[in-house]
Amino acid sequence: MPGTEELASTSELASTSDGACCGPDDHRKAPRRRGEALNAAIFEATLCELTAVGYAELTMEGVASRASASKGSLYRRWSSRAELVVDAVHHGDPGALTLSDTGEVRSDVLSFLRSFAALLNGPSGEAVRGLMAETIRDPELMTVVRTRLIEPAHTMLLEALRRGVVRGEVRPTALTPLVATVGPAVLRQYFLMHGAPVPDSQLVAIVDEVIMPLIKA
Repeated sequence: MPGTEELASTSELASTSDGACCGPDDHRKAPRRRGEALNAAIFEATLCELTAVGYAELTMEGVASRASASKGSLYRRWSSRAELVVDAVHHGDPGALTLSDTGEVRSDVLSFLRSFAALLNGPSGEAVRGLMAETIRDPELMTVVRTRLIEPAHTMLLEALRRGVVRGEVRPTALTPLVATVGPAVLRQYFLMHGAPVPDSQLVAIVDEVIMPLIKA
């Protein structure tokens, strides 16, 4: 983390009556802020900017202005807006994706999908939706989203399937990366088409109508 001090606002970023975030326009008039306090302001501003303009129109300059920070402070920390946005999503929900070990594969998978849906239904959900939509047109963003958001989810589900194989619940031939992508892919598609909130009944249907028939021994 750079040791130089950064400029920040005289007040915390606030929410307007319609849910948009706002901050002072001129960071040069603000007291100095650095370290985690500055990072938190930048992450909040990033999510606000995504909600306001979408990923396609998001710029590092716009985020810096909204955070009342210098543009250089962003570029010293993130080489691209894709990395900044993904970090902002992680900051908003640092432990969002969780995998339980309940002793039953159905419960493990359903618990995982519920944690995924909680992320999508939460404050970062609109940012995630924008990211997923823009990956089609932005190869750099696709790479970051795949390595930081999608592949970790698949790794978790592979572990749930592996435990299911050991217990005799899952056929061994279902223990593949492709099978592990099915549940998250169906959930992401539903979210892209319908938005939040994703109802719990939909998660149960994904598990009982798609995943379990695909993997059961």
